[in-house]
Amino acid sequence: MKKKTFYTELSYVLGIIIMAFGAAFTEKADFGMSMVVAPAYILHLKVSQILPWFTFGVAEYAFQGVLVLITVIVMKKFKMSYLFSFVTAVLYGTLLDTAMGIISPLPETAVYIRVLWFVIGTVCCSVAVSLFFHTYLSPEVYELIVKELSSKFNLNINKVKTAYDCFSTFLGVVMSFIFFGFGVFEGVKLGTVICAFINGFLIGRFSKLLEHFFVFKNRFDIEKYFI
Repeated sequence: MKKKTFYTELSYVLGIIIMAFGAAFTEKADFGMSMVVAPAYILHLKVSQILPWFTFGVAEYAFQGVLVLITVIVMKKFKMSYLFSFVTAVLYGTLLDTAMGIISPLPETAVYIRVLWFVIGTVCCSVAVSLFFHTYLSPEVYELIVKELSSKFNLNINKVKTAYDCFSTFLGVVMSFIFFGFGVFEGVKLGTVICAFINGFLIGRFSKLLEHFFVFKNRFDIEKYFI
């Protein structure tokens, strides 16, 4: 079977859009946020009580801005791709708030409906990360860290992703306890734990599926600016 060409720039655009809607559907389900975004979501819940304009989207790129600084410290260097990752975070945060507004009229009372939203959100997030792994354009800082660590220490990227997801889940639990009291799980619930253990697997499967049907190529000769 002859594989079709899939431009990496399109992979980037679709990744941002699908990720935004994935997070929005997960929030709608209320079974717990994806472990990657749980810390930012909990930060949003707390700060928005004082600053109403501190939306989920704003919390996302504020939190990822801190992660950029951590990445620079761990890698002991700064690259332009780190800055571009923050730009991606801002784009994603803006689209996230838009996506939440679009799906807000959808029903959320029946349990089976919430399960559906959770499944859609989980699948969307996994597909989005798979797309990000197939583009030279800087992904969100969450994916940037995974790519940088796996490259620096020559580790399997899917295993590093799973490890990072588990760490984010732990961080979310700690933040929830600190902000809302011990034993209170805000944003971190059963769905969060499930995502932590299956996202790495799903991302790997979706990546193989994409590579089975497509050959990823650059449409524009600008990759050097993102290294």
